[in-house]
Amino acid sequence: MTKHSTHSADWSDRLRVHGAVDLRAIDTSGTPGVLDKDAAEEIFDGTSRSLAKLQEKLFADSLSGGKRSVLLVLQGMDTAGKGGTVKRVAGPMDPQGITHHAFKKPTEEELAHPFLWRVEKELPAPGHIGIFDRSHYEDVLVPRVHELISSEELTERYAEINEWEKRLVEGGTTVLKVMLHLGRDEQKNRLLRRLDRSDKHWKFNPGDVDDRALWPLFQDAYEVMLTNTSTEHAPWHVVPADKKWYSALAVQQILDEALQALDLDWPPADYDVDEQRARLLAT
Repeated sequence: MTKHSTHSADWSDRLRVHGAVDLRAIDTSGTPGVLDKDAAEEIFDGTSRSLAKLQEKLFADSLSGGKRSVLLVLQGMDTAGKGGTVKRVAGPMDPQGITHHAFKKPTEEELAHPFLWRVEKELPAPGHIGIFDRSHYEDVLVPRVHELISSEELTERYAEINEWEKRLVEGGTTVLKVMLHLGRDEQKNRLLRRLDRSDKHWKFNPGDVDDRALWPLFQDAYEVMLTNTSTEHAPWHVVPADKKWYSALAVQQILDEALQALDLDWPPADYDVDEQRARLLAT
């Protein structure tokens, strides 16, 4: 690979989860697929133009009866860069074709329903790209770490998620899942930067420090989740996240490849183009 090039489908294949996952074996500061930041920015800018056109095609397709949509799921430890990645990747695209939802701690109403109930309500409509900043996977990660449900219930949830995602795919939704794999030292630096800047204090959550004490348990929960829910129809991708420029590029490339694979085209006009041109010229 040359310094300023990328190759179709390489990114998804390179970062995709296969078999049992050992997060310790994946370098959180790595940049597989690109040599440096300058090369990444050049690729990113070119793909931004591609993504904007592909998203417009997806939206236009839905106006003529198309049922396809895309769901991008982002998971990661606090400060992994989920929000910033969304801003960079989605920024060049038309906001009318983008939906975004960040799942928080379930409300009392949500807890009264099956755990996927609140997620169903936020799924992208045909023609849309939906982005989940945290997702239904919070309902297997947090319960495992804090032992809120039994191991049998967790196993049932993994199976339920797999079947649910399979139905989504069969219904026309492409499901893309990305774990932003952040290093513990880098997380500490990012949290310290939030405390050092008064304009970032609002982003700091004291609970994030508590969760750092549970880091090994969260890493274990992620490994089990990735291993049990990376399927042929909805695979997981693990993206090194210590370098924000790299994680944004990798997510962008995975999304672009998925849209390219839909082989979208512009819907044909449902009127006589020549006739309408003649009418217009006559005005």
